[in-house]
Amino acid sequence: MSLTIGVEEEFVLVHPDNGTPVPAGPGILARAARGGPPAEGATGIQRELLTSMVETSTGICADLADVRKDLTAARARLADIAGAEGARPLASGTPTTAAPPRSPSPTPHYQHMRHLYEGLVTETETCGCHVHIAIPDRPTAVAVLNHLRPWLPTLLALSANSPFHQGVDTGYASWRTMSLSRWPTTRIPPYFSSAAHYDETVAALHTGGVLPPGANAYWLARPSDHLPTVEVRVADVTATVDEAVLQAGLTRALVRTSLDALADGRAAPRTADHMAHAALWTAARYGIDGPALHPHTGRQVAAGDLARELLTLVRPALKESGDWEEIDELLRWVLSNGNGADRRRRGSA
Repeated sequence: MSLTIGVEEEFVLVHPDNGTPVPAGPGILARAARGGPPAEGATGIQRELLTSMVETSTGICADLADVRKDLTAARARLADIAGAEGARPLASGTPTTAAPPRSPSPTPHYQHMRHLYEGLVTETETCGCHVHIAIPDRPTAVAVLNHLRPWLPTLLALSANSPFHQGVDTGYASWRTMSLSRWPTTRIPPYFSSAAHYDETVAALHTGGVLPPGANAYWLARPSDHLPTVEVRVADVTATVDEAVLQAGLTRALVRTSLDALADGRAAPRTADHMAHAALWTAARYGIDGPALHPHTGRQVAAGDLARELLTLVRPALKESGDWEEIDELLRWVLSNGNGADRRRRGSA
């Protein structure tokens, strides 16, 4: 069974001269609507949490060539429309310059979030890369989550692209992750025994008043509440299309590997929550050029070595889909040149 892919990318909108975030989102959305349907390969531009942010999305892609084509077209279309509004999209997990808090987008959902979460909303100018992989049914999607949990920090380490906050180097590779960690449930998901367990947990969070009405939990991997997919949302928005393709390819291969394990009756390792959270923090702190926590032993290892171990794990799935050579090359490039945070600090992102 071929697993289709969809990728969503969030961008902060900045002044083209000084990189300061600007509230250009409403104007960009209006201009995009007046322009009619997007060109083939760029499926649209959507509103995001703050008026200084927008999101683009690919279509439903059968292979990585389609993902690359759609991402390239979507980024180009957004750049053109943003330029007409006096802004440019910045592919960074957080803005690189200091700016005052922004206003939430004027929709009932986002306004409810502003009422519920107060200052967290206006301070969360963070941008991610979300990869959707088609899954045949919800119980399978929840079971796949358990197999994905140990490797989410490695996906973050490869994508980390947000070292700056308010114009200051935070010392972290992904400050976006640290900023989002203040929100309820924006972390590695718990181990779920079933789809019913997942739904009961989300219902309890709603009853407890920590999620907006109708909202899914914000876990960094989750079954979509409106699409037949698993959504992996751990990655920072990547500096390049190549790195987004790497995230898409590794994520699909991880899902395929998880499905194969389920078919063989192999249970997912029950990584303790505190170790999963520690591994995520370590990935956010050091990225790919530093230590990592091994997902099974809990011991400190080199993050680059762990990324190579992930590649070995999913090699059969990559071979099956015809993605091995491309993903192997892209991973080697990131390990050699650094992730977005490394390159941004060097001024070469």
